[in-house]
Amino acid sequence: MASLENKTMVLSLLVALLGLFSYNISAELPRFEHNVSRGDGALRFLVVGDWGRNGHFNQSEVAFQMGRIGEELDIDFVISTGDNFYDNGLKGEDDPNFVQSFTNVYTATSLQKQWFSVLGNHDYRGDALAQLSPVLRKIDRRWLCLRSFIVNTEIAELFFVDTTPFVRDYFVNPEDHIYDWRNVIPTTRYTSSLLKDLESALKKSRAKWKIVVGHHAIRSVGHHGDTRELVRSLLPILRANNVDFYMNGHDHCLEQLSDIKSPIQFVTSGAGSKAWRGDVKDLNGNDLKFFYDGQGFASVRLTQSEAEIRFYDVLGRVIHSWNMSKMLHADI
Repeated sequence: MASLENKTMVLSLLVALLGLFSYNISAELPRFEHNVSRGDGALRFLVVGDWGRNGHFNQSEVAFQMGRIGEELDIDFVISTGDNFYDNGLKGEDDPNFVQSFTNVYTATSLQKQWFSVLGNHDYRGDALAQLSPVLRKIDRRWLCLRSFIVNTEIAELFFVDTTPFVRDYFVNPEDHIYDWRNVIPTTRYTSSLLKDLESALKKSRAKWKIVVGHHAIRSVGHHGDTRELVRSLLPILRANNVDFYMNGHDHCLEQLSDIKSPIQFVTSGAGSKAWRGDVKDLNGNDLKFFYDGQGFASVRLTQSEAEIRFYDVLGRVIHSWNMSKMLHADI
């Protein structure tokens, strides 16, 4: 049997070879429009991450409560913060795990809305392109997963960012995992182009609320902790462009932290199924507002001047909520 060191060397060679056949050209991020039709003009959505386990590890119980709260709030859509299918993503467009872990689990009427999803590191361990394929949308019309894209709702613009390629450890220390880096190599060019496109889009945005969504936490006291690469490269862009929320999964918990240098709130919602890791990192200079090492999800309600975020546990109980106000002013 080949040693782990030899496997790593072979994988590194394959990654290098893939890089010869890949290219990335900076361009505007794909944009989707979502109009809020209700009379009060408010935007309402749910946020859940790290969920796809064929209904196990309380995924079905969380889904049931999402359906109940979704109906109560009359939500517009659902955001998935990644790690959509465990343990190793999808095997292909015809993988039954898509139906078994998504279609057959989130069956509530209120959840038959658009799902906007990003890829997580576990998704990259399978056929990442399968999750991006329009074929899945033919199987379940709710599904929309792209590497990075924008959803404009007038009140808010949501910027979805592909964070996995930023994390160096997946390349230099993949352990026994094989990642699908097609269309991502060379990563330096890929991530640089993505950051440039995101910064340009944020600068142009005139939305009252700016929300950035990625799989990996920028700041977290959970099992994985801060993502150093995102602290270094992504956080300065968010601070410079008046982003209100950064929402992520990866850590299987619910948490709220405040940035100490800007109004940004870090919102982790990665508790869609397996949780209870039982460890907490140091604060690292963060202003921790709430941490729950268990299963659940989040809801968001936005108006022109007010944001309300709630965390729910596996029984659908509100375990944390807070409001943010925004001064109304005319765009210059």
